[in-house]
Amino acid sequence: MKFNDGFWLLKNGVKPFYGLEVVQATSENNGYNLYVSTRPIRHRGDTLGGPVLSVRVYSPTEGVIGVKIQHFAESAVLPTISLFPDAQPIQSVSLNKGDGYSLTTGGLTADITEKPYTITFSSCLALDPSSNPHPEQLPAVVRYLNSELNLSPGELVYGFGEQFGAFVKNGQSIKVWNQDGGTSSDQAYKCIPFYITNRNYGVFINHPGEVEVEVGSEKVSRVGISVADKALEFFVIYGETPLEILEKYTRMTGRPAVVPSWTYGLWLSTSFLTSYSNETVSLFLEGMTKRSCPVRVFHLDCFWMKQYEWCSFTFDPDNFPDPEGYISQIKQKYGVKICLWINPYISQLSPIFSKAVQGGYLIKRIDGTPWQWDLWQPGLAILDITNPEARKWYTTKLSTLLDLGVDAFKTDFAERIPHIAIKYHDNSEAMKMHNTYAIMYNQMVFDLLKSRFGEGEAVVFARSSATGGQRFPVHWGGDCESTWEAMAEALRGALSLTLSGFAYASHDIGGFEGHPPPEIYQRWVAFGLFSSHSRLHGSSSYRVPWQYGEEAATHMAKFLNAKHRLMPYLYGLSIKANTLGHPLQRAMFLEFLDDRSTHYLDRQYMLGPNLLVAPVFVPLGEESEYYIPAGRWTSFWDPERVVQGPTWIKERVPLSEIPIWVRPGTILCLGPDGAGRPDYDYSNGLEIRVYELEEGRTAEIDIPAGKGAKIAGGLRAERTGNIVQVRIVEGDIDVARVWVSNGREVVEMANSHSVQVHLM
Repeated sequence: MKFNDGFWLLKNGVKPFYGLEVVQATSENNGYNLYVSTRPIRHRGDTLGGPVLSVRVYSPTEGVIGVKIQHFAESAVLPTISLFPDAQPIQSVSLNKGDGYSLTTGGLTADITEKPYTITFSSCLALDPSSNPHPEQLPAVVRYLNSELNLSPGELVYGFGEQFGAFVKNGQSIKVWNQDGGTSSDQAYKCIPFYITNRNYGVFINHPGEVEVEVGSEKVSRVGISVADKALEFFVIYGETPLEILEKYTRMTGRPAVVPSWTYGLWLSTSFLTSYSNETVSLFLEGMTKRSCPVRVFHLDCFWMKQYEWCSFTFDPDNFPDPEGYISQIKQKYGVKICLWINPYISQLSPIFSKAVQGGYLIKRIDGTPWQWDLWQPGLAILDITNPEARKWYTTKLSTLLDLGVDAFKTDFAERIPHIAIKYHDNSEAMKMHNTYAIMYNQMVFDLLKSRFGEGEAVVFARSSATGGQRFPVHWGGDCESTWEAMAEALRGALSLTLSGFAYASHDIGGFEGHPPPEIYQRWVAFGLFSSHSRLHGSSSYRVPWQYGEEAATHMAKFLNAKHRLMPYLYGLSIKANTLGHPLQRAMFLEFLDDRSTHYLDRQYMLGPNLLVAPVFVPLGEESEYYIPAGRWTSFWDPERVVQGPTWIKERVPLSEIPIWVRPGTILCLGPDGAGRPDYDYSNGLEIRVYELEEGRTAEIDIPAGKGAKIAGGLRAERTGNIVQVRIVEGDIDVARVWVSNGREVVEMANSHSVQVHLM
């Protein structure tokens, strides 16, 4: 929210009260409680009236300092953001009283002065509390709390969840408010009140409702944070690296779950408006198998249910007279998992609508009638997610589908949640439920799948989310067009999301709306198969490769086989995401903070710490341009090709390739060629590649078991002189081949636990 008219003036109607001096301070456990006056206190008469701000400065966990600003005393209002849902906070804080007050935790210090009232953070981080406009309640007046943080010269801001606009958020007005607006506007499906900077800190705004942030867009040297509420709390999170900041943030808000290994395979939908007849499905699955593009998950979108009845959670009897037999047949014949599309909206034409009304399972207006409108489905109403009985009723419907052989659900929608004149079962505040709804919805479905299939075997394919929603993966980017621009939007949205605590990111390969030209389709396939999760899906046209030429199928087979081979690496990243909060797809600066050239890069990314991926966003014949950081990098596709960074590469990339470079010092474990699926024994028949290991250096890697967070074993590579020794250090691992880039040697390991490679 902007309160200023330029830099000097305030907008008409704004009455500000600035925090000026500390009039009382007490220490309590892990911080300080301050009373801050909004007028100079010269004598006792100045203490009459207010407002007086209550400010708590404290450390909830090591390396994090929170600031909570309140005007009126806050009563218990639901919902709230759940902090530390999985991991325990690390208590480590020291308080010191001198000329002012100081609080130190994990390398981060907050110094508080009393007159004037200031809070200054270490590492050149400065909070300017002088912008806390908090007017008294007047008729037709909205009360805001606002606080500002300094933006230093050269400081860049990223994150705020899935944002499709400019990657660097400086100069933008960000509204943390989920909306169903596609990928081509300032609206987003997954808005998160968290940002990270290139100056060793992040900021988490602990508010579940609408948060407005001016990132140098009102005052160019400030980040202004405002909420229309009685309290504003935010945490400054310090880290020596961006990944350390994400570790601390996800410790507070939750770590992503490990997802099943089969989810990394190819997902295929017959699209929104297309047929699910046995003939169509068999044609697609058979065609994909014959072209060496095996589908691992088959997704049925909306029309598995009867039109106008979404959601009824019942297969359309006209098209699916025997749904259990249908599911069993295609699972047995093609080895696929089955995913069904669902959402929390119930059409009044659905046969279950009357039961939902009678049971009180739907969100109500103040007068007690169900809230309804006609957008998307006739007279649709929305599940009251705060009602335990409603959740039980809803999940019972889903359990029946699981009994038929369904393996996962695509949890669509949950952004257009009403927030005015609404009454929830548990009296949650409607404005705060608007974003929170998506988390509760995804958690409800995810927990059902986890209870059915076990830990590490649950997955949803979700569109909307909010703070903490990373615990219930996977998420895809929503409705995009079939253009070069939309492909770039999908990547910017994914990188912003994974800078906000989410580990996984997916998108509709080829674009959802429209029909992509064959060239865009092929470039998007390459990008999609080197994303964490890969789904072929469109609105009104098919996305099977032969629709775009047989060449497209040949190239898809190459990329899909490579992803299958990379599964020991990718699944290991899934475990790291669960234990540390590190994302799979990473903005370049996460790994190369000291290289200023990486700070603006949004058309390439790191897939984990070791693989640089540079999707192509230009027509065939034009040069694609991307950046290589310092060191000797090796092409994943061609080990003879090595480049010395830092350097910019301009090249014309054939449709059969996507630039992928391996970071120097990497041990890369590949599964067998032609595995045909992502879920197999990752400890058997491994090809070990060691890339540009420097003299005197050692590299280590864990080999995942492929189930949950279990580790099958570990490898170590050491270089001494011209000899690289590769050794199994633990576990029962079968290594078939060892390859070292410096010497380009291939050695049969023959189940030995150690092999030496002599460099040429």
